[in-house]
Amino acid sequence: MSRRHVVVVGAGPAGLAAADAALAAGARVTLVDSAERPGGQYHRMLPDAYEAANPEVLHHGWAAFDRRVRRVLAHDRCTWLAGTSVWALEREDPARAPLVHVLGEGSPGRRGVLTPDALVLAPGAHDRVLPFPGWELPGVFTAGAAQALAKGERVAVGERVAVAGTGPFLLPVAVSLLEAGSQVAEVLEAAGGARVTRGWLRRPWELAAQAGKTGELVSYTAALARARVPYLLGRAVVEARGDGRVEEIVSARVRADWSVVPGSERVTAVDAVCVGHGFTPRLELLVAAGCAVRGGTPDAVFVQVDDDQLTSSPGVYAAGEVTGIAGAPASRAEGAVAGWHAAGGAPSARPLTALRRGRDQGRAFAGRLAAAHPIGREWPGWLRDDTVVCRCEESDYASVRAAAGDPATTEARVAKLGTRAGLGPCQGRMCAVTVAELRARLGAPDADAAAPHRRPLAEPVRLGELAAPAREYDG
Repeated sequence: MSRRHVVVVGAGPAGLAAADAALAAGARVTLVDSAERPGGQYHRMLPDAYEAANPEVLHHGWAAFDRRVRRVLAHDRCTWLAGTSVWALEREDPARAPLVHVLGEGSPGRRGVLTPDALVLAPGAHDRVLPFPGWELPGVFTAGAAQALAKGERVAVGERVAVAGTGPFLLPVAVSLLEAGSQVAEVLEAAGGARVTRGWLRRPWELAAQAGKTGELVSYTAALARARVPYLLGRAVVEARGDGRVEEIVSARVRADWSVVPGSERVTAVDAVCVGHGFTPRLELLVAAGCAVRGGTPDAVFVQVDDDQLTSSPGVYAAGEVTGIAGAPASRAEGAVAGWHAAGGAPSARPLTALRRGRDQGRAFAGRLAAAHPIGREWPGWLRDDTVVCRCEESDYASVRAAAGDPATTEARVAKLGTRAGLGPCQGRMCAVTVAELRARLGAPDADAAAPHRRPLAEPVRLGELAAPAREYDG
């Protein structure tokens, strides 16, 4: 019997749900993830070597997640490629899904090619952190990295830690740090109280559909209250100081546009600070596949999908935070819809109605989130000429500003070569959106809002690995 071969990239909530639904619809599935274990950022699992007695600690919805992992990985039609990254997509036939070039771990890595009938891309997102003076110091972590260390390694990033930025993600990060043994000095939410209240309580009856997320927020708030952690609204970290590593932070009250209120600065002694200003979707593979995107500015670009989660690219479906930052429940619903259709499941299947409703409710939740925690336009006022913008290459704000105002370097690619911002090991994943936003504000707008996500190679690959014969996977 011939079955459709569905390749799912990403084993977080969206990818796992896609794989599960595709298997239920009768497809062969190859599930690919760069991590050793499924779960993504939301369900980051401890390594097997830890032999954890209670792996569910710090996780919401662990039981359902664990059942799904066991069901998917044990299925005889599922191939699980752990520790494997996708470094390129190649379309041989414009009417079919692209070939998927993968690279396993090792030195050299083992290169392979997957030939799917349909492709589900669920690569998730990574932290967005706005620069400020001193953010390059050791001891400054992204909120996601701090939580990953706490969840995935049970490592506390510091003894006395501040958590700052915007969005509800700051709460689970702070709780994870407490669980890992840190003292959380304070949580600083840059959005003001009026903005947060208006955003979250707009049409409050809609929150009933997100009872799980509301319960999570209540549990995090209670945990911080028990530990007597101050949660301050309308205050942001605008500088980190220290001799060789973070020793103190300067925070300040900020207005609705995130301009600093003069005289409101104060200093807090910490040995680590975790910062998060939302998330940037990982769109490299979607852009490489030729999928249309929506959103007119670099900091608000997501992939465009239809009601079946199909992108504009034949055979390519998308799910999770690449379609909008809406949290794990919405990602799971999107993944299930995408996986079912990618596998050729019946469009009239009854469970699809509930899944689509859950997805739409998740998207409404995303709108509420964006309304309550927008990034203020005046954050560049925190920057000084010598503030590092690209931490990999230590490119500073003065060089970015000079390139934006120089007629010889107004083109983004030329400016990139001139400032080196985005040319380091992360290849702009941390700074490219910020640099693009700064350039636009400085009068050098780039016509292509998706430019920060365009990369011929999605992951680094050695010449020796390219030269070696590729393994053909049959799924």
